[in-house]
Amino acid sequence: MENKKEQGIPELTSTLRQDIIRLPAEIQQASGIRIFGKLIKGIIFSTDIAIIKNCNADAVIAIYPFTPHPTIIDAICQAADIPVLAGIGGGLTNGKRSVNMGLAAESEGAIAGVVNAPTPNKTIKKIVDFIDIPLVLTVVSEHTDIQKKLDMGIKIINVSGGSNTAHIVRVIRRKFPDLPIIATGGKNPASIIETIEAGANAITYTPPSNGELFRRKMETYREQEESKYKKHKK
Repeated sequence: MENKKEQGIPELTSTLRQDIIRLPAEIQQASGIRIFGKLIKGIIFSTDIAIIKNCNADAVIAIYPFTPHPTIIDAICQAADIPVLAGIGGGLTNGKRSVNMGLAAESEGAIAGVVNAPTPNKTIKKIVDFIDIPLVLTVVSEHTDIQKKLDMGIKIINVSGGSNTAHIVRVIRRKFPDLPIIATGGKNPASIIETIEAGANAITYTPPSNGELFRRKMETYREQEESKYKKHKK
């Protein structure tokens, strides 16, 4: 077991667990959002259990472009050793099914449910009436009626507006100074800082794919083998 120290913070690691995904350090400039006592600043955006298990994120936001299913929520919550914000639908999956997904997410240990941008207000209200964890709404446009969503019971906003994200955050923050806001920050340090300065309390980070990470690993292995071969020939 190794003991590292960075910027005055002691860090423990081991030989086998050094190669983890580290979120950009700029994310730590965010204020964070405290959910059930846990302070969350950096959130990894992934459903890949191997990545979730090997990162330094404060939490994971597990949303995906398929119909939400309890087995997916169960697998992620069982494997993760960090809090899970679980996607429960709201687009094609709404009404009673989203309510049931919300209950499933809560029962599996998720600390929040996440619904899609198109989620009808009546579905939001139904979910909020049944679950005891915060409901997060993904927002993709500055024209979303945030106040109406809050009236329905939304507690946290997750802004995902691509290159327009910082602007959307800024617009929302001006109207709602105390609203907890999560936002995508991109992989560029400057864009992360811009989003935080616009008013985001926490930042989501999309990691490299498993395939990309494995490609890098294979390149390292090949370089090591080539180095050994050249050294042996000498």
